[in-house]
Amino acid sequence: MPGDRDDSRAPAARLEEAAGLALAIDLEVAFATCVRVTRPRPATLLGTGAVEEIGRRAEEAEAQLVIVDHALTPIQQRNLEREWKVKVIDRTGLILEIFGARARTREGQLQVELAALTYQRSRLVRSWTHLERQRGGFGFLGGPGESQIELDRRLIGDRIVKLKSELDEVRRTRGLHRKAREKVPYPVVALVGYTNAGKSTLFNRMAGAEVFAKDLLFATLDPTMRSIVLPSNRKIILSDTVGFISDLPHGLVEAFRATLEEVQAADIILHVRDVSHPDTEAQKADVEQVLKDLGITADTDDRLVEVLNKVDLLPEEERESLLRQARRAGGTVAISALTGEGIDTLFDFIDRRMVAGRDVIELAVDLADGAAIAWLHSRGEILDRSDDETNAHLRVALEPADVARFTGRFGYEVQPMPPVQEARRA
Repeated sequence: MPGDRDDSRAPAARLEEAAGLALAIDLEVAFATCVRVTRPRPATLLGTGAVEEIGRRAEEAEAQLVIVDHALTPIQQRNLEREWKVKVIDRTGLILEIFGARARTREGQLQVELAALTYQRSRLVRSWTHLERQRGGFGFLGGPGESQIELDRRLIGDRIVKLKSELDEVRRTRGLHRKAREKVPYPVVALVGYTNAGKSTLFNRMAGAEVFAKDLLFATLDPTMRSIVLPSNRKIILSDTVGFISDLPHGLVEAFRATLEEVQAADIILHVRDVSHPDTEAQKADVEQVLKDLGITADTDDRLVEVLNKVDLLPEEERESLLRQARRAGGTVAISALTGEGIDTLFDFIDRRMVAGRDVIELAVDLADGAAIAWLHSRGEILDRSDDETNAHLRVALEPADVARFTGRFGYEVQPMPPVQEARRA
């Protein structure tokens, strides 16, 4: 039951997404309706007539839970529960419940628990029963007894401090892993996008992995990474991340910052979009806003690449038009992760982007000079190599500063080649 939010989505599409969130946690949706709120009431958010009508329908359906797809204050939540005599949760509570049920890794569980406790502390209307982990999730759906409503703020505060400390350790560990990868070095390609855009299906297609992929909101929660080999034999690390969603609770963005740091450090960021969805443009704007909060601006960050997914679901004429548009745009690739259409084009695009902007040089290095050859492997991209009896003949892509460092350190003469060009986005 969405409230009246100021965004570009059609009410029907917002209602469908809210129902999808409920289905993602295995709830049965008895009824769903849109309510226009011109002047939010401090006590109940909704007007008197809407409160009465929903209460009547909830009683007729024998509903045990009402979800309001809008942020509720603790007072509004309490008053609506009294009026409707059922459990009431808002959008944030539902998303946290989904995340709590889906988290599988220790890191994911820590992140969700931190977000849930931060949410609870601000409301002081929930209990510690979620920590018993009896059914997954975080207990927002269960409903504590009246005697359990009072929370011990100090205990929650202590637990939050402990969780933040543990997540700081996760962040330090991830930092060490990134430094280890930089020494290899394997470039990192991160998948981001709105929830249910097809990131995990694309990840499976590219990596040949068995990551859980289903037509559900937030089917993937815990980050997954795989090493894959591109057609050029260049190795990269592919990273799947949690899906974004409109009105994502700020606490969740903060709690998942350790995971999202993988996106910040990525060499290429693939923004996977479901172009068959009626609200694809609004979803794009939501993702770009979260990325902007992370310091990644779509208009200026050349690492960001749009991957237009699910073209197989479009009408033929619209599909052909989109494919032509993607071919003209330098930073866009149209694909179907489900059927495999366009995947080879995406691989080629990543290959070209990896060396775009670097200087390409040719040189002959003495085979006995292992230090120089190792330096080129560690700092550059070996595009071609052929050996004779005495020398390794190399074609290498290097940052301009590294070309100067190499010649200054090892004294070899290099032959500049035409730089690898990669069309920029229009």
